Order: sequence, then C-alpha cells, then structure tokens
Amino acid sequence: MNALTNKRILLGVSGSISAYKSPDIVRRLKDLGAEVRVIITSGGREFVSELSLQTVSQNKVHDNLWDKEAELAMGHIELAKWADVVIIAPASANTIARICHGKADDLLSTVILATNASVLIAPSMNQQMFASKAIKENLKILNNRGVVTINPGFGEQACGDVGEGRLAEPIEIAKEVANIFSSSTLSGKKVLITIGGTIEAIDPVRYISNHSSGKMGMALAHACIQAGAKVTLIVGSISVDIEKRAEITHITSADEMYDAVMKKVNSQDLFISCAAVADFKPSKISQKKIKKDSNLTAIQLTKNKDILKSVCLIKNKLICIGFAAETENFLANATAKLENKKCDAIILNDISNSEIGLNSDENEVHFITQDKIEKIDKNSKHVIAEKIIKKVAQYFF
Repeated sequence: MNALTNKRILLGVSGSISAYKSPDIVRRLKDLGAEVRVIITSGGREFVSELSLQTVSQNKVHDNLWDKEAELAMGHIELAKWADVVIIAPASANTIARICHGKADDLLSTVILATNASVLIAPSMNQQMFASKAIKENLKILNNRGVVTINPGFGEQACGDVGEGRLAEPIEIAKEVANIFSSSTLSGKKVLITIGGTIEAIDPVRYISNHSSGKMGMALAHACIQAGAKVTLIVGSISVDIEKRAEITHITSADEMYDAVMKKVNSQDLFISCAAVADFKPSKISQKKIKKDSNLTAIQLTKNKDILKSVCLIKNKLICIGFAAETENFLANATAKLENKKCDAIILNDISNSEIGLNSDENEVHFITQDKIEKIDKNSKHVIAEKIIKKVAQYFF
C-alpha cells in the first residue's frame, strides 16, 4: 500500500516563480496514492496554468471564493472538510503573512481558516526575503499553531542570488506530506464499525429511536482509514456526512443491524460497536397508523438482540470495542458492561453533559480495559477518535 493511499490532499499554489513545479508536486503526491485537488491564487496563475494542474490532478482547479457551482456556493467549506491535509507549495511571503494574520479574502486563505486538516507550507522566495525578521516571526507564529514548515533549499535563485529560499524538491514535499500519516498502525487491518441510531417502528408513522448523530462513529471511521485500515460501516440513523472511502451498509432497525454485522464480522480484525442500538422494540408493529381515539394506552416491548455481546462470543474472536453512554454511576456501569459483554475495551462517555453528548461536536471519554482506566480529555470528536485508535493499536495490534 502506498503511503498516501486513500488520502485527500489539497494543494495551494501561490505567487512564486517556483509555481512551475506545482504540477510535478501533484504528480509526486498521486504517485504515493493520494487524490489531489488544487487551489491556485491570483499570483499563482501568473506562473503556472490551471489547465496543466487540472490535467495532472484530474480534478477541477479551484480559484474563486465566490464559485456559484460550489455546493451551496460555499466552496471554501466544502474543500476545508474534504481535505486530510492542506499544503501550500509554493508558499509566497505574501501568502505566509496573510494566513499568519488570519486573512480570509480569497479561497486559499479562507480554506485555511475553515479546515481542521493538518496544514503544511513550503516557503519559496528571494533569499533576502526569507532571511527577513518579518518572515521568521510569521513562520514562528504558524509553527506554534501546529503548521508544519517544509524548509526551503539553498542554492542559486531565479533572480541570480544565492542563498536559502528555493522551493524544496517535489519528491521531498511529497515525502513530508506522507510523514504526516507515518502512523500506519492499522495498515492492512479490516475494521467493522456500527454507527448511528436504530429506528424501531411502532406503526407506519411512529417509531422509537434516540439522539445519536453518528459523529463519533464517523470520526472513528476516518481515524481508522488514516491509520491504514480497510473500513466497513453499518450505518443507522445519522446526521453527519458519510466517510466515502469506507464500504457502507445502510440499515434501519436493530434486527437489520444485527444481521448486517453477523454477515460481515467473520472477515474482520476489529469490531467497534459505536452505534446507539435500541435496547427494546415494540412486540407488535401496527400495519396501520394508530389513531388518537384508539384504546391503546401502552406499548408492549421486547428486547433486541445484543449485537456487541454476540460478536464477543464468536469462537475465533476478533478484537471487540464497545461504547458505554452513561448518565450516572459512570465508571461502575461501564466496568460492569466490560465484564458482561466480554469485550476487550469499553469507551465511556457521559451523555448527561450536553457539551459532550450525542449531538455535540466534542467529547470526553474514558478508555477502559481489564487492566486500566485512562481518561481522554475533552476535544473534538475527530481528535478523540485518533487517540482512541492509537490506544487500540497499541494495546491489541
């Protein structure tokens, strides 16, 4: 598997003479397995053609913050969410200054503000400009924010000067991007994840369900793919974009989720039960809408099959990770679930706290195994997912 297989790289090309190298950067990234999209600034267009970048990337080149053809006319948000990594190569002195100070007056600078992806910059400019205090301070500010600088080379420049400021070679830039994903901790592993809530019909109109959004499960899917795994998702009711790089099976009820999991699970290395599966379903489903004036005053319920426990009881057991969404006696309930289900680890989260509840964008969890309990402090669900998968890989693979 190539180092960037299934990775989505957004390349920003700004105004520098070395922009002529950007098609080669695209080619090198694609050689490593990446899908590449390009944003070109008005300055970048002076040095390289959009047609050449489009031909090499095999994707539309983006340059307009106000693109009416973009989804909901919000191309900056669409691209910001799409990218796993944003790299600006070449990064001119002007572009570095603008992203350093939070400018948002063109597509590239706006995407940088809107993305949660890793950001890399490959400076390219005259050696005296690169040596200036302003550039050094701007780079320091960006580095402190987590932006990675790919250091320029030393040599003769287009203007005839000799010094530091030449754009790093395209192959080196591609390798630096690949290093972002050097943690291929699940490379070659097959991972099955259940996501979202289930819907248990009462009649053709009404049902029993819950507030699960699917955000945590989808973040875990993303983290597993980033770690090199092949991911299969069993997806219930969600309110989040689907990870398109995974194999998807859509279901509605708990019974359908059980059947889908049992059909897929024997070929997997890791099972993560993140779905909020209804514990109960109506014993009988009315084929007609139940009228308000009917005599029905109670709904008889019956238990659904326990998906996590069923998977944990498989003879040739794969690694099984469950979730415990609790509102009280958190650690005691989660530890009891770990013992009862016979799974390898439980991820505990407090859903009584709205800031880290089912619909929130953030979470705070405890990673619980037979040997230890480790807290993962509050952060975005994407960061939480990355930390969970690192622990899973560390302990079980």
